[in-house]
Amino acid sequence: MEDFNSSVNKSTRNPKTVTNLQILQYGMKWHHMAHEARSLVDIYSGLLSNQSVILAMNSSFVDPLRQFESQLKKIESSFRMLASMPSLDKVKQLGSSNEDIEDLENLYQNILNMFEYSLLSLVTTDFYKLQILKEILVWMSEDSSYLQDRIMIIINTVLKFAAWKARRCTSVDAPCLGVLAAELSLLCSHDDSLIAQQASLGMCHLFDIAKCQHADIGKSNPTDSKSHSGLLSSNVEVLAKKFQQNKREIAQTVGQTLLPSLLTDFVRSLLMKLSSPDDKIASEAASILTLTLTFHSHKVTMVSKIVDAIYKQLCENSFHNMKCDMLGVITLLTRTSPKKVIFQLMDYPVPADDTLIQMWQAAGSEATPAPHVLKTILLILKGKPGEMEDSLTERKRFSLDATNVMPLAASQALCTFLPLGSYKKAVAQFFPQLLMALMFQVSYSSELSLMLTDRTLYAQDALRALLNCSGLQEVDITLTKKSFWNHLSEELYHRYRVYLLAKTLSGCNFPQFPETLHYLYKLSVEGPRRSEDNLIIVIFLTELLNNFFKEPFPEVFLVLFRNWINDSNPVVSKLSLLRIAQMSSVVNEIENVSSLLIAILDAFLSKDETVVRRALLTLRTLLAKLDKVIYSSLCTRIASSYCPLMDHINGGIRSMAIRHFGELLREMSQYTWMLSDVVLGGLVPLIVFLEDDEERVANACKYTLKICTLQLKWSTSYLLKNANYSFEMVVLNICNNLIISHRNYIRDLISDTLGFLWSSRTYLKRASVILVGYLAKSGGHLLHRDEIEVMLDVIERLLRDEDPVIKELAKITHSIFKKIAHKLTSATLKQNFQKLLKFFYIKKLKPLYNYNSPNRQRDSPTDSEYIKNDKKGLREENDDTLITLFPKKHDTYMQNDAIAHEDVMVH
Repeated sequence: MEDFNSSVNKSTRNPKTVTNLQILQYGMKWHHMAHEARSLVDIYSGLLSNQSVILAMNSSFVDPLRQFESQLKKIESSFRMLASMPSLDKVKQLGSSNEDIEDLENLYQNILNMFEYSLLSLVTTDFYKLQILKEILVWMSEDSSYLQDRIMIIINTVLKFAAWKARRCTSVDAPCLGVLAAELSLLCSHDDSLIAQQASLGMCHLFDIAKCQHADIGKSNPTDSKSHSGLLSSNVEVLAKKFQQNKREIAQTVGQTLLPSLLTDFVRSLLMKLSSPDDKIASEAASILTLTLTFHSHKVTMVSKIVDAIYKQLCENSFHNMKCDMLGVITLLTRTSPKKVIFQLMDYPVPADDTLIQMWQAAGSEATPAPHVLKTILLILKGKPGEMEDSLTERKRFSLDATNVMPLAASQALCTFLPLGSYKKAVAQFFPQLLMALMFQVSYSSELSLMLTDRTLYAQDALRALLNCSGLQEVDITLTKKSFWNHLSEELYHRYRVYLLAKTLSGCNFPQFPETLHYLYKLSVEGPRRSEDNLIIVIFLTELLNNFFKEPFPEVFLVLFRNWINDSNPVVSKLSLLRIAQMSSVVNEIENVSSLLIAILDAFLSKDETVVRRALLTLRTLLAKLDKVIYSSLCTRIASSYCPLMDHINGGIRSMAIRHFGELLREMSQYTWMLSDVVLGGLVPLIVFLEDDEERVANACKYTLKICTLQLKWSTSYLLKNANYSFEMVVLNICNNLIISHRNYIRDLISDTLGFLWSSRTYLKRASVILVGYLAKSGGHLLHRDEIEVMLDVIERLLRDEDPVIKELAKITHSIFKKIAHKLTSATLKQNFQKLLKFFYIKKLKPLYNYNSPNRQRDSPTDSEYIKNDKKGLREENDDTLITLFPKKHDTYMQNDAIAHEDVMVH
């Protein structure tokens, strides 16, 4: 307290000790001199009036913001009055005697003291009002009056008082310290040594206040605060001398002392000073700003706003005098906050203007932050242009546009960053990630080509830059010769171009293969991605594996193909199935081949018909080469999986499922005892689809039924030949054989046939009515009463069918069930009757319907024809997948390469 009292008089230390009586006495004493010093009296009166208002507001309940604004206006008014005062020498010349001169000098000093007192009264109530000192410094810079040094003394005194008060407060809230420090730091290098000295002292007191804001200062202990005060006071003069003309010392101390929010205000204030019309001020601000960020840029917050402010200033004046310094700020901020800087730089309209490109170059001028910059860009490239995402795992800024165009900006930015020498090492580190991210972006851009024709080539340009700056110029030359870059962004060509890029990289033995393969594997197992991303990954990875590994692929990669079989994207599923089919020659060398086959069976349930077809063909290709021991362990499950497909809505799938079912039975003929249940379970669809409208399905049923009946040792196959074929006779023969050898299955077969009676297809209703009639005739005594009633209800519905043939057939079947129901007199009699029939009597059925099949004249294909059809179906499926990858166009390039495409992908 004594140290402070020695530098501040009583009225300053305790402003309320000045009384109204003293002010009145001073006014009466100087009144007789009004005619000589009227201007001073007017200024004194004006300051006295403003002071009264300021003091009154301090003790009022006015809204704090309105109070501050009003008091600021009064302080500005008082300041303008001070600035209009004549110098003290001129004032002294107004006096006619020594006493008058002394009185005038006292009046002059009291005007200055009153202004000081007004400021002290404000700080006494609220540290927030230190903001007024910053405004005074701004006014002072605009008015180079002779009073600048005196005003600096006043500001220094107020800051000293505020520091003294802060050390005795439990909390200090002074949010203006940053902007105030910026103004004072510029004055520390002032040409006037007195102003520079006072500014340096003011900085010391300001730092003292800032230290009180840190939580590590023990304000609750008076002893600690006094020792802190004494230490600062003993060194303040030495420290102040260091600040004079020493920007480095100022920058280091500012960063060490100010809280991050205040340091940010300090930086932003200096940044605004770079646009000052005074070149000296702008240069000083640039020097201090650069040094501060060099030492303490990691503490700066609100980086995005600083970057945005620089962009706006440079856009307003592209030839700004301090342009290099502003770009230097970008470099320094990127050093410690690359993510914030890059996200802001990607948040401007696409395509980027020259100013933004220069800012990108500044951000990429150093090698140290390069990995972090590329990581941030890769994070942005995970987005899809035009797609609004609800949330991201990483925090990011969103464009103000209705759609997200940041990935487009990031692609364009890579065209600037990748060729930079400072990024060579980082580009090598992130080559696989950049390669795939840009391939994804090219795919996305192809979808936007109609909407954003001027924005679609950035990813393609960046991809080309990546190859050239990664030592892969040979790859670029090869791709150029193949017109790769001409149509890369076109959706029709894109999938083939992915394959071509992977093949060219492999052909050139690119040194980044190990890390690229590792990254592709990582992408494959990470989890859900966009379906188009998965397709690119599958194509790229497949081609790399084809060129660097012998079949079969290592198990770690086979697992991926197994998982892709049931991918949500049908093209991915088909590509995986196609590649697995190509491994048929080494199928017995595949580890855990059973799980692979089961995954293919799961694909039978796909909603996409082309996937089901591809799965059927792939499975048949593998089974033809599969070890019989493994085959036998799975044959029952595989055969059961064919059965649901026998009733598929697609005729091609029906015919394949039925035909492949027969192939399995033929190949597993020595395991008939394992498959008899499945064979009998599949009899109903095999029989009713003999009447299928599609010839291929009917022929497949004849082919498979021949195999089934031969293995069941039934004499039915001769009836399936075209010369002898009659649907009713085939059904009659099968039912007679069932009575003899498998009568226990008849109830289940009747139940299976019931589903076809509800069909909307006429041929199925006709066939199922006949089949269920013969099954009932041969095993109706096995049915329960409630089962008979259900069948009667269904048959009665068919009696009203629009098709006259169905009506006639239904009448006969209805009559059969009526007779069966009539015979069922009691459960006991029924059971005895069943046993009697089983052991003593078998009666063969005779024709009941006299049905003429519309398919009677169809030829039944030979085995060789079926094999031929199988190969044709496989080739058609391969062609379908190839067309998906390599669309045909009437241009010379695609015509010349069409054969090569099929050869590579299939063989």
